[in-house]
Amino acid sequence: MGSQTNQGGGRLSKGSYLVLGGMLFSMFFGAGNLILPPLVGLQAGTAYLPAMAGFLAAGIGLPVLAIVALAQCGSARALAGRVGSRFAAAFVALVYLTIGPFLAIPRTASTAFAMAKPLLPYGIDPAAATVAFSLAFFGVAFLLALHPGALNRVMGRFSAPLLIALIVVVVASAVFAPVGAPASPVPPYDGNALSEGFIAGYQTTDLLAALCFGIVVTVNAKALGARGPKPLTLAVSVAGVIAGVLMGVVYCGIGIVGVQMGTVSPGATNGAELLSVACQMHFGPAGAVLVAAIFLLACLNVCIALVSCCAEYFYETLPRFPLAAWAAVFAGSSCLVSLLGLDAILAFSVPLLNALYPPAIVLVLMGLFAKQVDRVPKAWAWTVGFTGAASVLVVAGDLFFADGQTLAAVLPFGSLGFGWVVPALAGAAIGAAISLAKRASAEGPPADARASADRTDDDPAGPPAPPPKARRARFADKDR
Repeated sequence: MGSQTNQGGGRLSKGSYLVLGGMLFSMFFGAGNLILPPLVGLQAGTAYLPAMAGFLAAGIGLPVLAIVALAQCGSARALAGRVGSRFAAAFVALVYLTIGPFLAIPRTASTAFAMAKPLLPYGIDPAAATVAFSLAFFGVAFLLALHPGALNRVMGRFSAPLLIALIVVVVASAVFAPVGAPASPVPPYDGNALSEGFIAGYQTTDLLAALCFGIVVTVNAKALGARGPKPLTLAVSVAGVIAGVLMGVVYCGIGIVGVQMGTVSPGATNGAELLSVACQMHFGPAGAVLVAAIFLLACLNVCIALVSCCAEYFYETLPRFPLAAWAAVFAGSSCLVSLLGLDAILAFSVPLLNALYPPAIVLVLMGLFAKQVDRVPKAWAWTVGFTGAASVLVVAGDLFFADGQTLAAVLPFGSLGFGWVVPALAGAAIGAAISLAKRASAEGPPADARASADRTDDDPAGPPAPPPKARRARFADKDR
């Protein structure tokens, strides 16, 4: 039986790699992420290829690298702890809040409602419908988060395949029976589409999710038989590639749907609206009902998992409050945020993720070379500190100074959205220099220099003369 999961030397079999990759894909496969590629395709238009390349790098490449980094460093807390214990506590809590009530959890309800909104009977007040839907959605999510059980597993087992099947049908329809043509790129993709696509990939929040869920992949790889650092890193890396390829196919496919809608819905503001319109154009009212039902199941499944995950983390951190209370807090606060609507949530997420992603990227990149960076430990705090300060200042400038005279206009690569890169490099250089200087100070001068100094201090004339008996012995030898 062991040969089916382990090929010897701690390496997994091909089947085990596929199992691990499929598990990682299912962890990242959220319906909320599916609303982003169509909007990238619509706005990028004829610049779709570079825009999607950037989106894939951030939406898939960074999460896969995070999984590999955590396989080497342990948990997100262990990785961030290299910067400092207080930073680790604050950063990991902020990550959970971002994939929780700040953004990802409310987005599940808003996305599901956006897909169901075209089906509302005529005359229904949209505001009242939004409130009723959100209350019911989060009420069910709260109950199932406390008792995930078989129902949650069945929903995840069936909703994801149904959603993939729908995507295949919709993408095939867009390719073989296009309803429109690509339009010219609109801002911000009329400039550098590659960098703008990369920044749009932040909205998936999958890098932050990987920091929270990455340890689960490592544990499952060990359970399948991966033994030792190298086989474990290989297993996680192969699983990441498998999941990345699957996600890339999905993202590129539904991105094409957005491209084809360039002359049909040029004013669309989110991908849910685009997918709903595309399904109605291809399959009529039945298509809208089908996509709404499947998105509802998929979004609810993701919501249950996130509420449960966030509640468990904060229960472990602050156990004085029961798990049910934490689940109620996250479900209730997310319900309130979801009432703002999908467009408002997406607009709010831009500055939040633009501030949080750069230090997360730097942490992951340093985590890939943790053994080397640990030799200059001050580099952790200085690099992440400079990166975080630069990203926060850039975001603050963009929010409060609309005249264009912001820090992003001054920093190198700032116009591309990468104004934090040079500060990160500067912080790394300063931290490494401080660590090397402290090490040299602790070790003292080289041994040769110490010996020379000792000789100079003890006897400036040179080494002492041999004792008299030794001199007489040498003279006797010479006479013989």
